[in-house]
Amino acid sequence: MVVAPTPDQRPRRARRWTRRLGKCLVILLTVAGAWSIYRTFAGEPEVGFFRSEEGRTEYVKHYSDAMAKLPAPSATHDVRTDFGVVRVYEWSSPETADTVPVALVPGRSSGVPMWEANLAGFAKERRVLAFDALGDAGLSVQSTPFRSFEDQAVWIDQVLAEVAPDGVHLVGHSFGGATAAAYARAHPERVHSLTLMEPVFTFGYPPVKMLWWATVATLPGMPDGIRKHALAQIGGGEDGGDDPVALMIEAGSKHFSAQLPTPSTLSDAEIRRLTMPTYVGVAGADSLFGGESALDRAQELLPDGQIQVWKHATHSLPMQEAIPLDTLLDTFWAAAER
Repeated sequence: MVVAPTPDQRPRRARRWTRRLGKCLVILLTVAGAWSIYRTFAGEPEVGFFRSEEGRTEYVKHYSDAMAKLPAPSATHDVRTDFGVVRVYEWSSPETADTVPVALVPGRSSGVPMWEANLAGFAKERRVLAFDALGDAGLSVQSTPFRSFEDQAVWIDQVLAEVAPDGVHLVGHSFGGATAAAYARAHPERVHSLTLMEPVFTFGYPPVKMLWWATVATLPGMPDGIRKHALAQIGGGEDGGDDPVALMIEAGSKHFSAQLPTPSTLSDAEIRRLTMPTYVGVAGADSLFGGESALDRAQELLPDGQIQVWKHATHSLPMQEAIPLDTLLDTFWAAAER
């Protein structure tokens, strides 16, 4: 005979199940985190790779669906560098061919399609170049490991030497912001202006809570529901649903093993060396920028800096504020050329 649990027993059973689930999650995170730390400090550097062919197929499908929502590129380049082959898309017309190009550096686990909300506006008046980062999810293919974060500046310079030898207006979001800042420090002569939207590590360390969610989102073997929740926390608490860009980022986080050195926070002297006109966009909520101390450093130390806090934006700032950013940055780029 099956005896149904009493009302008093049901809550106790639910609590026991919750505790068991919590213990399993802690064990999973501990094992995965320990493996990640071991590979970072004890293992030899590796190149980024998809963990399975099925995972790559899933990512490429969402990538292709997201690319289909962008204006059609006028050209596609596969540029060979010392660290691998970089996929570059170009948007230009006879009217914009001779303008100073805008070069877009994506955030982690995404790729060129992350600029869907911004690209049409940027390309109205200017030639635009966007590439998938080496060592991260996308259609670029890494062949040589990075030994330091400064290696990022090497492959970017080799790409721009081929497609924009006279320099660019450089734009980076999140991890791509840290990459853009590294390039601007190494090659200031090629950077007409620098735009950093929610750059991580650049002026200060991200909040521990946000670093936690970023780690959870990229750990291998993480249950899909937990990974989706972690990505939502990073992006401002919103579930992307069936949006192709959101699905692409989720697939990149799940299936791609990125091999990227962690950026170091810039010293005061390094910040002062960013002498080109620089715009820094900071989210008012769920920011990974680094808090008030990072904001103070940027305002105090950037020689030609314009820092703006977007009160209602989250870490997904470029997508959420695409229309006002289009006007603001067009004015900023024009002023940098005078």
